Order: sequence, then structure tokens, then C-alpha cells
Amino acid sequence: MGRVTERRKVIRIRDGAVSTRPDTLVAEEPLEIRLNGKPLAITMRTPGDDFALAAGFLVSEGVLGAASDLLTIVYCAGATVDGSNTYNVVDVKTAPGVTVPDITLERNVYTTSSCGLCGKASLDAVRTTARWPISDTPPVRVDPELLASLPDRLRAAQRVFDRTGGLHAAALFAEDGELLDVREDVGRHNAVDKLVGRALQNGALPLSRSILLVSGRASFELAQKAVMAGIPVLAAVSAPSSLAVDLAAETGLTLVGFLRGSSMNVYAGEDRIALRATAAQG
Repeated sequence: MGRVTERRKVIRIRDGAVSTRPDTLVAEEPLEIRLNGKPLAITMRTPGDDFALAAGFLVSEGVLGAASDLLTIVYCAGATVDGSNTYNVVDVKTAPGVTVPDITLERNVYTTSSCGLCGKASLDAVRTTARWPISDTPPVRVDPELLASLPDRLRAAQRVFDRTGGLHAAALFAEDGELLDVREDVGRHNAVDKLVGRALQNGALPLSRSILLVSGRASFELAQKAVMAGIPVLAAVSAPSSLAVDLAAETGLTLVGFLRGSSMNVYAGEDRIALRATAAQG
């Protein structure tokens, strides 16, 4: 099975001095996801938690919603011409009676580590109907001070990032700030899929009392993944996209961006943020 990190020779130049030394890099390998034996998607990912990644991807596709929907996930033997197992192909078998949407059968999706939506036929195709409408979930109230403390806690939990500096991370926190899970991956969307997939495997969906924090920007896709998992609050240390804000407003998702130090921007769902002062107009 692939490793999370690999070693490569690097020439270092520091203040004019040149030296040669090994460097630790994050591993990146393709993962093909098959659904009931049929190729569905290929994503570039950091090896590890592959079954959770596949399960989480299928939650965001609207295929899986509970552990009982999932029959098995296995690595495919004979994935190469010589019959060896590369551990880069997984087959997800759904339980009898699980409806597979036509969208998953009509296209084969190629996703890169930076763009999880490449290959989608249209914007409408990703506006999947959520199983657990966020607007129907019990109210969650989050203090800005609690939100401000989360990025440092996420950073402290990024063990592989400390060695490579080349990974995105996503973390799930309870509404009281308890760290529930954290995953790292070369792709920000993969890190979220790994979180959601593990929650599905553990029977924890919907994640209606949780906060999702991502280490980079908040794209439309990440907002969609939060909505599909029933997560009411998505926070990012960087900027959201306009489409992510639109989706958050449409679905009731609380979307926070530029979460740095004690500062943050709330783009949608401000009713879940325990504001103590009237927001300035303008």
C-alpha cells in the first residue's frame, strides 16, 4: 500500500551555501473509485483512509447516507496487467435496494487534488438534494471566541504537515469545541471526504451538531459536502468562493471565511454565531 510520505534528494541553497540532503515529501497517487464494479471516479490523493475517502465521496454524490447503505469496500486485486494489486483501485458495493442516481452512471469523473468538480456536466448536477436539510436541524450556537481557537488546534493536529508542509487538512469539532476527527490529504476535498466517510462508517451521519474547519479556502464543492453530510457550520481560514456563499445562503449553511486570530467574516447563516454587538452597516 502506498505511503503517506516519500523521500527525495534535494539540493539546498542557504545564504549561498549549497548542500545535498534527503527531503520528506507528501505522497500523491491516483485512486480509482468503482461503484458496484463500474468505474466512477479517479482522484489524486494521499494514500491512507482510502475506504473512508470513497465512502465520503459517495455521500457527497448522494449515493450513501447511512452505514447500512454500504455493503463492502475492497481494494481490487489484479489492477495491473501483471495481476498485482496497486492499492490504487477500490470497489464500493452498495447494499441491496440502494438507489444509484443516474448522474453517477452517466459520467466518469476525473478529479485532481485541487479541483474536485472537474468533469461535472453542469452546475445543476452538483446541486444534489440533501438528505438532511440544515434548516431543519436543531439550532447550534457558536461563540466567535470558540471559532477563533479552532485553527490553532487544527494546525497542532497536522502531524504529516509538520514533516512535509504540503498537505491540506479538515477537522470536525463538536459545538462545544471538542475535536472529533482530523484528516490530511494533498487534496482539500479528499480530506473532507475522509472525515465524512469515517462518520458514515461509524453510523454518525448526519453531523448536525458539528463544525467543519478546512485549512484553505471554502469552495462550492466543500460547501456542498458539508450540506450533504448535514453539517451546519463550515469555517475556512481563507476566502470562500461566490458560489459557496450562494449555496450556503440557499441551504441555511453557516459559512465563515478568513478565520484568522480573532478576526473572521460571516458570509451566511449568521444566526448560528453568538454575536454580542450590532453589526456595523456599510
